[in-house]
Amino acid sequence: MNYFEVLRAAAPETVLAITVLFVLAADLIVLRGATVRGRFLMGGMLVVVGCLLAAVFTWLRFGQPDPLHGMLIVDPRTDFLKDVLLALTVFTVLISTAGRFTEHVGEYLALVLLGTIGLMLLVSAEDLLMIFIALELASLSLYILTAFNKRNARSSEAALKYFLFGGMSAAFLLFGFSLLYGLSGSTHLQEIAGGLAGKGADPLLYVAIVMTVVGFGFKVAAVPFHLWAPDAYEGAPTPSAAFIATGSKVASFYLLVKILAVGFAGAAGSAAWKNGVPGWVPVIAVVAILSMLLGNLTAIVQTSVKRLLAYSAIAHAGYMLLGVLANTPSGQSALLFYVITYALTVLGAFGVVTVVEEATGGDAIKDFAGLSRRAPLLSLCLLVFLLSLAGIPPLAGFIGKFFLFSATVAADEQNLGLLWLVVLAIVMSAVSFYYYLQVLKQAYVVDAPEDVPAIRVPLILRLTLLVLAGLVVLLGCAPGLLLNQL
Repeated sequence: MNYFEVLRAAAPETVLAITVLFVLAADLIVLRGATVRGRFLMGGMLVVVGCLLAAVFTWLRFGQPDPLHGMLIVDPRTDFLKDVLLALTVFTVLISTAGRFTEHVGEYLALVLLGTIGLMLLVSAEDLLMIFIALELASLSLYILTAFNKRNARSSEAALKYFLFGGMSAAFLLFGFSLLYGLSGSTHLQEIAGGLAGKGADPLLYVAIVMTVVGFGFKVAAVPFHLWAPDAYEGAPTPSAAFIATGSKVASFYLLVKILAVGFAGAAGSAAWKNGVPGWVPVIAVVAILSMLLGNLTAIVQTSVKRLLAYSAIAHAGYMLLGVLANTPSGQSALLFYVITYALTVLGAFGVVTVVEEATGGDAIKDFAGLSRRAPLLSLCLLVFLLSLAGIPPLAGFIGKFFLFSATVAADEQNLGLLWLVVLAIVMSAVSFYYYLQVLKQAYVVDAPEDVPAIRVPLILRLTLLVLAGLVVLLGCAPGLLLNQL
């Protein structure tokens, strides 16, 4: 084994690890006497520089394609997804600069970077051992980030729930992986597929499928493994909730597709209407249906915007699972397009919530009353983000759903076997209009309370939200800019 080749292949992650040390040292030695906002700005600059350097190494394509036999895959798609994760990290850090939820700035930024390293290793892994290690590195960082607001008891409660559910899901996932190893004699996904090819209807294989879906169902907040999400989104510091809702979803869905489409290639089955075949596809179909129904219907009665976005995320996980069900190259590309544009959109929505929360002290829907008069630019960005989540053209959310639903129907075009799932998804998308419009009604129709001052948006956050809103509009009007890379 040539360790220099391994280091070259892992150059982006290595750069981020070094950045973690620089951020901690700068905050503890140089910036300790500065204000929290000043420390966030300086630490954020270091993070941005580190992420840009890491992105440069992904563009240069350092290292062999597979130096560790599936432990670290280097190819154009994984490099592009790493760039997406780095961009989401930068946006998260820029949004964090407007918050005053912690005085431990260096530790917070270091944990964001460590979580990013775990997610980047996750998209590069095709070996069960590396997948589990990367997943735990990312998960542990997210658990701590959830508990970072020590002034809010809900933050600690949310982190504890997140940790307990996460530990239970990790146990399920590990048991599923152990069964896969026992059935195939390998931990590499390609070799697992070969080892399972002649197993037929093995009961242990179905148990492994269910346990794997349980483990990843937790990571993507799909029903019935979603119970942690509303509390975590509401109790966590808003930038932490944004990172949980974006980066982890991109990496987890990509890995879920890789495991099911590659590792379980011979055990797909079918979820066609009245013509189902046992396998992982009908299991995913049930999870998708439950997620779309419960996510959208429960979001209607929410009064907290962060909880509303949590249940919206559960519903969107159901839509995304349709791309997994398609099990075709076009379906995978449509899924990645959807999950990336969703991540950009929901990150912007959480950025708006950050500003409103700092100005009003809460994230209730009524706290957004009169936002169009108090902060016109902020309300315009909110309009773009929520209409995109609702799937209104010509925004990225509409194009993403169009590609995703089209790929799902095309997967069984002759028999239209998955059309019933697409019809359900369209109906649930129509239901989602109601709760998104409830927030916009407060922002544009309801008057703000008397003597309430205008909301001042920090320059960095204002530019960040404008960039995110611009990307949502641009990718809706010119989706080929992203889709061609996938």
